[in-house]
Amino acid sequence: MNAPPQLVLGAADWLAFFFHYLSLSLLAVGGAIATIPDMHRFLVDNNAWLTEAQFNASIAIAQAAPGPNVLFIALLGWNVGLNAGGYLSGLWGIFLAMAGILIPSTLLTYNAAQWGQRNRELRSVRAFKQGMAPIVVGLIMSTSLILATASGHSLDHWPLWLVSAVTALICWRTKLHILWLLTAGALIGWFGWV
Repeated sequence: MNAPPQLVLGAADWLAFFFHYLSLSLLAVGGAIATIPDMHRFLVDNNAWLTEAQFNASIAIAQAAPGPNVLFIALLGWNVGLNAGGYLSGLWGIFLAMAGILIPSTLLTYNAAQWGQRNRELRSVRAFKQGMAPIVVGLIMSTSLILATASGHSLDHWPLWLVSAVTALICWRTKLHILWLLTAGALIGWFGWV
């Protein structure tokens, strides 16, 4: 991965990093993966704390590893810290990123779940749950667009988009297990068809 020049992050930079993840935590409606576009804007485009390659590799490695979906945030924090001074800074970056993304959403989720359970029969609660579905889908689609175009695939690479659309349709309309679709996608990629 191409590293940016050695970064010098002061206390104000680390605080901005932490507060950015605090704010993103409350936007992670579809899971942390839905906040990737804004993380990209903040870490790569605006501050140049990570290169495009580091950003994409952090997400790819974390998604390939077993474990929670939120691991990519720890890797992003690690890479920012490494770029800012080494292993101790990397650990500091992990701590700030994970604390920032987990604390607000955990507190909000816990309190909202308690309240929602007590008031589950209210029409407003049911309407809120139904209204959030399109927002989550939109955030996930935005994430897939950013990752696809950042990895060198443009919007005119129609076989990739066709495979994605067919996979989404199969997931939606059938009960076929996702592992079969992942296997088919791996084979399609291995043979170079997409």
